[in-house]
Amino acid sequence: MSRAAVRVGVGSRFSYDGEVVEVVEFAGTQAGGEVVLKDGRGRLLRLAVKELLVSDRARIIPDGPGPASDDPQEMAAVVLDRLESGERERVLERAAHVREVLTGFRSGSEELPREGEPRAAYAAGEPMESRYSAKAAELEVAARTIKRWVAAFRQDGEAGLVPARSGPRSGHRNAEVWSEAALEVMVEHTGQSKPSRKMVIERTRARLLARGFDEEDLPSRATSYRLLEDLERRHPTFRLSTKRNRDIASRPGGVYGKLRPTRPGEYLLMDTNRLDVFALDPVTLQWLQAELTVAMDWYTRCVVGIRVTPVSTKAVDASVALYQAFRPRPAGEDWPSHALWPEHGIPRSVLIDVTALEGPMRSAASPALVPETVLVDHGKVFVSEHLTSVCRRLGISVQPARLRTGRDKGPLERFFLTLREDLLQALPGYKGPDLHSRGERPEGEAFFFLHELEAIIREWVACVYHHRPHTSLIDPGVPGLRMSPAAMFEHGLNRAGYIEVPRDPDLAFEFQRVERRKIQHYGIDLDARRYNGAALDPYRGLLSDERDGKWPVAVNPDDINAVYFRDPASRRWHALAWEHAPGRDMPVSEEALQFARRLAAARDRFPDDKAAVRDLFERWNLGLGTTLVERRMALRLAREQAALDLPEPEDLVATLPSVRRLMELPDTTGPDLASEAMPETGDDDCADEADFAELEDDTDFYADALEDA
Repeated sequence: MSRAAVRVGVGSRFSYDGEVVEVVEFAGTQAGGEVVLKDGRGRLLRLAVKELLVSDRARIIPDGPGPASDDPQEMAAVVLDRLESGERERVLERAAHVREVLTGFRSGSEELPREGEPRAAYAAGEPMESRYSAKAAELEVAARTIKRWVAAFRQDGEAGLVPARSGPRSGHRNAEVWSEAALEVMVEHTGQSKPSRKMVIERTRARLLARGFDEEDLPSRATSYRLLEDLERRHPTFRLSTKRNRDIASRPGGVYGKLRPTRPGEYLLMDTNRLDVFALDPVTLQWLQAELTVAMDWYTRCVVGIRVTPVSTKAVDASVALYQAFRPRPAGEDWPSHALWPEHGIPRSVLIDVTALEGPMRSAASPALVPETVLVDHGKVFVSEHLTSVCRRLGISVQPARLRTGRDKGPLERFFLTLREDLLQALPGYKGPDLHSRGERPEGEAFFFLHELEAIIREWVACVYHHRPHTSLIDPGVPGLRMSPAAMFEHGLNRAGYIEVPRDPDLAFEFQRVERRKIQHYGIDLDARRYNGAALDPYRGLLSDERDGKWPVAVNPDDINAVYFRDPASRRWHALAWEHAPGRDMPVSEEALQFARRLAAARDRFPDDKAAVRDLFERWNLGLGTTLVERRMALRLAREQAALDLPEPEDLVATLPSVRRLMELPDTTGPDLASEAMPETGDDDCADEADFAELEDDTDFYADALEDA
């Protein structure tokens, strides 16, 4: 039996730094054993024995055969581990027979004999040839087989008795060549439409025939289909969608790497995704798809910026999402206490609870962070001149991800999936992730306006997502602990000892859209809205130094209650209040105001913004539209929903205050409405319906149709 040990002494040879050396002398010193080495040119080298035996620079050269780590056979552990229970039992039984041939005992030791052992045919003193013959007769095999078992057992133990594995499943001599040619065909279809298995087999056959193979050299059709099943694991082509196949084909061939954030705010992920739910545009009253722009802190998975827009997203929407990271949106009045953040963005458990000292204070919907690096894709909205210029001025690095590589923003892509599975599919108007998952008329269920949909998503993030443990949020020191984004934020603050916060909150105004307007004696006019403030007093009636004489004003499209003006002298920002803003404590977006004007125009001949906003709030309290066309659409769709008996939303989603408020609609149709004769019209004749309503003078009917009982 060959051994793994090698004697080291005078005459032993080593490979040291790529050169063959020989031990010529051993010496003992106070520091330990040393050796003297001689190379091929007669030079001597004195070296510690420890360095010779342990260092990676030296490797012993065996002087005889023996096992080596690069032997072609598999390790014993690998060979035995792939056996099934029945095969393992047969191998152990065969090993017992071999041990009986060698020692006379099936256990291999005379200290553990079985009853009747040793038997006469295997007693001590019996020649090996007679033992081989006796065991061959007992097992009804040839004596040559027993000898082969004994040799294999002496070489590799029980692992040597495992039957050799068969070749490829096909058994065809040219299976490997055919597989390589088929793989070439499958790779060529990566960027094309999905082929059938039959097409790949036919093209592979034609390719091999052109390379000189004969028809009889190719595998059969059944064998070809079996080989394609193995190739599907290497290069998916038939089972998954073409988009998923292309994504798998684009995976890097080497070791996967990733950015590893170490504190909150180090990396901020930004991306836009089209939502799988229909919404109603408050301006055009048309069903449309919405897009969601999200800014997420990579370390904590906290969502610090949310913006829902109709297709398509603009650069100002990305700026608004980043603006919210600097200046978080205020939390809802009816949000639970665990979803509220102090305005400074630091968890209450880290500092003294200021509410206990100063009383109730304003709360934020998310923490305030100043990102060090913003990771975005190559969309124009994220690499616009305005956004990149502001980031450069504020010291924020903009790092584009690789082209068509969604895995570079993996946490954010996973958030979009969680949002769809946990929230969107429980809302009316859900249409599914693709055409094959779409319902018959999902747009017929859409009762949420864009601003309502954004409020629902923002509330779900604050109340549910930020406080649910994530499998990817772990502490390496405590691998079994799963933390939520809110807990991870607190953990990161304690770990890093600091957090990047805005040195000047007014820097966030630089992310907003800029409009140029003249300063009149009464203030500033912006889209038929009038803004005024004491900061304009020194500049009323004056022209700016610019060519057009107008002054820049920062506008937040999510909240038009105020615009922001920077005093050229003091360089300080000042809020200019909208004349109709006093008396309200909730923001109004530009889109909501445009809808409110149309709402008021349906009632009054000369509406103003104050009445329009008042009517808008009344509509929000009802949860349904109140224009003539929208009432008719809503009533018809409400009846269809009642007839279909749609399932209730999931409990987790239904508990959100905004969803509960919008879904618990009052029963306002009544039995008389069902009996009223209403002309049948389509969804595409909005203008005709409005004209018809005026001629028939049924305004009072629609005005009272949705009043509270």
